[in-house]
Amino acid sequence: MTADDTRGRLDDDDYPAYTMGRAAEMLGTTPAFLRALGEHRLIAPLRSEGGHRRYSRYQLRIAARARELVDQGTPIEAACRIIALEDQLEEAQRINTEYRHATETAHPPTAA
Repeated sequence: MTADDTRGRLDDDDYPAYTMGRAAEMLGTTPAFLRALGEHRLIAPLRSEGGHRRYSRYQLRIAARARELVDQGTPIEAACRIIALEDQLEEAQRINTEYRHATETAHPPTAA
């Protein structure tokens, strides 16, 4: 692996760079909390060759949002559902924006 390959992976939000212990430490939570997020299918960590869970920065952001909701008193099951719905809404809004842009480009408004 070259230095450029390593730099590229470190900049990749989806690269599973963090062990469960390090991820839990960064989030100020426990490995059990991260396992629970996996059990509720909010995040699916990749596994190392030895079978250890590895998390990406993207997954850590999702876990941090879940932790925020749980810290506010939301049950973990509900927090996972809320985050999934937030993600679906964001995706729908992105698609809607793309559709509007494509429609406006294909059919520009005419001057009256």
